[in-house]
Amino acid sequence: MTSKIVDVKDQHFILYDMLGVDKLCEYDQFKDFSKDMFDMILNEAEKMATDVIFPTLSEGDKEGCTLKDGTVSVPKCFHQAMQKFKEGGWIGMMFPQEEGGQGLPNSVSVAASDWFYHNFAFSAYPFAAAGAAHLILTYGNETQRRKYMDKMVQGIWGGTMALTEPNAGTDLGNMTTKAIRQPDGTFKLQGTKIFITAGDNDLFENIIHPVLARIEGDPAGTKGISIFLMPKYLVNEDGTLGRRNDYEISAIEHKMGIRGSATCMISLGDNNNCYAELLGNEREGMKVMFQMMNEARLMVGLQGLSNGSIAYLHALQYTKDRIQGSSLMEFKNPNAPRVPIIQHPDVRRMLLSMKSAIDSMRGLIYFTAYCFDMEKVARDESEKDKWIGIAEVLTPIVKAYCSDVGFKVTETAMQCYGGYGFCCEYPVEQFLRDVKIASIYEGANGIQALDLIGRKLGMKKGAYFMSLLTEMGNTINKYKNLNGNTDMVADVQNAVNKLAEMGMYLASCAKQGKFLIPVNNAYPFLMMMGKVVSGWLLLWQAGVAQEKLETLAKEKGIDTNNKQALSQLCKDNKDAAFYSGKIYSARFFAKNVLPEVNAIAESIKTEDMSILDIPEESFAS
Repeated sequence: MTSKIVDVKDQHFILYDMLGVDKLCEYDQFKDFSKDMFDMILNEAEKMATDVIFPTLSEGDKEGCTLKDGTVSVPKCFHQAMQKFKEGGWIGMMFPQEEGGQGLPNSVSVAASDWFYHNFAFSAYPFAAAGAAHLILTYGNETQRRKYMDKMVQGIWGGTMALTEPNAGTDLGNMTTKAIRQPDGTFKLQGTKIFITAGDNDLFENIIHPVLARIEGDPAGTKGISIFLMPKYLVNEDGTLGRRNDYEISAIEHKMGIRGSATCMISLGDNNNCYAELLGNEREGMKVMFQMMNEARLMVGLQGLSNGSIAYLHALQYTKDRIQGSSLMEFKNPNAPRVPIIQHPDVRRMLLSMKSAIDSMRGLIYFTAYCFDMEKVARDESEKDKWIGIAEVLTPIVKAYCSDVGFKVTETAMQCYGGYGFCCEYPVEQFLRDVKIASIYEGANGIQALDLIGRKLGMKKGAYFMSLLTEMGNTINKYKNLNGNTDMVADVQNAVNKLAEMGMYLASCAKQGKFLIPVNNAYPFLMMMGKVVSGWLLLWQAGVAQEKLETLAKEKGIDTNNKQALSQLCKDNKDAAFYSGKIYSARFFAKNVLPEVNAIAESIKTEDMSILDIPEESFAS
């Protein structure tokens, strides 16, 4: 294990052996790249993470952010790190080359970001800027692209996503921020925004805020919302910076985790002079913002993976180093030698549960990014629709499942340390504090579940959901005779069948007017679906790994059915050990996690309404 941030071998296995992203270079859209270039980029991402970003993790947490005279100062150590990050061109990874970016495939860009997101307090600044810039690329006019986006892609200017308000929260249709039309076609904003990640900082010369607001006179609800670009400093015609815009950073939140990330309250237009420009068309703010929100949801899922990954790898190393207790076979012998705690069954249980979770989450997030790549290179509209449809269905699962499971993995990693994990001398306690926010922001996970149940499963009359089920079925059929693991294949098949059955069941409930059953069970269903998707992806990985292992064993003259010889091969050969680990990871998940799918399904089908029937007064006496 060379890195305690990301398992390099696992990353390359999923990208190349499982997904075959190197084959994207055969298409015109990515013909300027090669596998060697992808490897070079990922190697540089590892260096950036190891040498630059990880060293700021603890210091940034301790120093935090400060607000003075209306300006936020971030941890001092972030400044040099950000300069190197900008110089590396990491902000523009997915932007077209003609727009100053690198034009990388989404899957490779996400894999590079996997190295950075363990320190989300730092990473939030450049990637919020990238998200806002991408919004301008898609919906901005040519003037706005040149005026704002170019410098954002270069890392000179930052960006945010200003949605939330004190009285609205997730209910964006209830927002009160208003836009007042001006004679020259611009607008003035008035209102308050809260919980704005990277809302202000001293890392960038200027910050461009996409802001949701309602133009005076437009209808209530989400249909009346537009989106605007609000710069921190107005930009003169020659590109230089003009006056400070009329908004104030009212406060920064003091948080449990990601303390180096400035989470701001912003008061707009106290002096009735907060300049803004319309982005896109009037009353299409939610449509525009959903692009950025969906990108952010994938990135938050990646935050869950990255925090879980670094926590797992640190815990794994600790369990190899920590000597305590004797072997299970000699526990009655007081003179037995002490052993590393990785030899204890309960520790091994925790490690394998974490490993299977990380393997499946990395597969899920990289595959979802790969779907966007395949949509770009698809030859016809039906193929494009298939890939974008699968990505649509998977996006709320990536966000909610990976953020919740990432937290669970980090919690389990802390358990591996025992009491030391709860102490600040080891980094796992910060990993735990930092990752908890992932299940809350960018749409709390209950909202993601409602999105899955209420929108995604029924899109195109269920065709997108069926496309995903078809992909699962293809994998199961391909590996149905997996050597020594046909029972595991059957477990995954049963889980996929149950998912399909529950999709039909929930649809029938809606048709019968029993819509509260899907609503009440939205989150359990999402987690159930996340487990089924994970089981499928782990089976896929196990199938690829089995083929690799058999080839390796054949080269060594070893029969893979000879467990003793295969075990010795794994001790002697790192590749064999890795492939074997993939198979055990999938098997553990199939036998220990997938059984939960049936339990959740049976629970949903009881149609129990306790959560609505219980009187509010009965929650506490």
